[in-house]
Amino acid sequence: MISILAQERLLGFALGSVSMGGFVLHQRRAIYRSLAEADTAAGAPFAYQTSEITSRRGSADLAHVWNKAVDETLGRLVVYLSSRGW
Repeated sequence: MISILAQERLLGFALGSVSMGGFVLHQRRAIYRSLAEADTAAGAPFAYQTSEITSRRGSADLAHVWNKAVDETLGRLVVYLSSRGW
C-alpha cells in the first residue's frame, strides 16, 4: 500500500495537471477566438494562415493577443502583489 504522503503528492500532481491543462486550453481558445474576430473585423473571410502567423505582422498580432490574455488572467494577481509591495 502506498503511503499517505505519496498519495497526497500524486493527488496534487493530478489536480495540478488537470487545472493547468484547463488553463492552457482556455487561453488557447481565447487567443484563437480573438484572432478570428480580428480577421472578420479586417474583412478577411478566413482565419489566419500559417504563413501569416510566421510573418512579422502576424507574429506581432499574436504577441499582442497573448499579452492581452495574460494581462486579463493575471491582472488581479499583479495588482494584489503591487499593493503588498512586491
